[in-house]
Amino acid sequence: MAHVSKLSSLHRREFLKRASAASVAATAAPWALQLAAIGDAAAATGGGDYKALVCVFLHGGNDYGNTVIPYDDVSHQAYAAIRPTLAIGRDALAATALAPTIALPDGRQMALAPGLSAVKPVFDAGRLAVMLNIGTLLAPTTLAQFKAGSATLPPKLFSHNDQASLWQSSNVEGARTGWGGRMADLMLSSNGRSGLTCINVSGNAIFQAGENAFQYQMGVGGKQAIAGIGGGLFGSTACASLMKSLITEDRSHPMESELNRVTARSIDLQSTLSGALAGGASMATAFAADSLAQQLRMVARMIAARSTLGMSRQVFFVSMGGFDLHDNLPSRHPALMQQVGGAMASFDAALQELGVADKVTAFTASDFGRTLSSNGDGTDHGWGSHHLVMGGAVRGGRFYGTAPSVSVNGPDDVGQGRLLPTTSVDQLASTLALWMGVPSSELRTVLPNIGNFAGQDLGFMG
Repeated sequence: MAHVSKLSSLHRREFLKRASAASVAATAAPWALQLAAIGDAAAATGGGDYKALVCVFLHGGNDYGNTVIPYDDVSHQAYAAIRPTLAIGRDALAATALAPTIALPDGRQMALAPGLSAVKPVFDAGRLAVMLNIGTLLAPTTLAQFKAGSATLPPKLFSHNDQASLWQSSNVEGARTGWGGRMADLMLSSNGRSGLTCINVSGNAIFQAGENAFQYQMGVGGKQAIAGIGGGLFGSTACASLMKSLITEDRSHPMESELNRVTARSIDLQSTLSGALAGGASMATAFAADSLAQQLRMVARMIAARSTLGMSRQVFFVSMGGFDLHDNLPSRHPALMQQVGGAMASFDAALQELGVADKVTAFTASDFGRTLSSNGDGTDHGWGSHHLVMGGAVRGGRFYGTAPSVSVNGPDDVGQGRLLPTTSVDQLASTLALWMGVPSSELRTVLPNIGNFAGQDLGFMG
């Protein structure tokens, strides 16, 4: 039970008192999940030992070939030959060429897309790492196994919805929970407001759904109050009060009762959150006007209010679309990269301003990578990809994973430059989970397939 103190600030006596009130049905669950079942009743004041994860999801399947780009002469020549209409010239990459603290083997060099120039100083400062050839896997898989049909492969490869769901949940579309939500299940009891453990600023995502944790959805301006109940309705405070009662009181019908319970919770959280954001720390850091930047600005504001809200662990989700570039990739992808780079650089600056850079880790994710080969004006659905992990606790300034061969039908390619991942999403997730305080004994609760992989801690977190 050593991990109980790691995930909760409850004193032992208070913990035992609250645990005795938990449902008897929960006794069959892992001990940490019993903590989650206690919910708000078991919440303690947090904010001291604070940590947060931020998933930056790029919907549509980001093109890895023009995101982290081969830069050494030999590799760049191969890259340019494979995608002559899409390749970024080597001269244009000079400003974003990376000098990692540990060099890649065989003289390999990589550069960030020019649009990501804003985060190159973050890499240079050691707060940004690059994950090479990461993707959905159920178990380690070789190219020989793939070709022989003997590997246990993720279902429905190259399908947008299913692969996005696999990234976020370890299962295809229709999954009930995601690994961010399952992680949050273990941490609800250490938060003053367990309903604010999982925050989605971009809509809805399976990533944040847990058995007990739910995602609290909000917009870039905060949570919109239910019209009419906060003041006069038809000019009458009595009408407003009656309206609030109608939509929150207990009902005899179970579905009506549950709807009103959720509505009452939403009203309570909206009021609490609005007050906390209004009284939170101001930030001088500027964010661009685009959606991703504004989503990350709201995440920074939420983090600034962590002590007021009593939060110790939080999981955030932000996203942007437009990455399914079967055509117009040369004209559209650079602008997308610029938005990602600018938003993440501003977020890094805001975290430093708030003094919490080492307490927050952000990472990019996407449905899948794309083909290295060009279809003329774009690329098609792929598998493995390159991603970024950013934060003050990240052992940055270097690459993790294996740099793939720059070739079509080569040793890392299942066809058309579709990378066979050499690092699994589960390994990324387990590394982040361990940093967040999930005990190794509970990793399989969060990530059912993690036992298939030898490397459960990839070493990129301090």
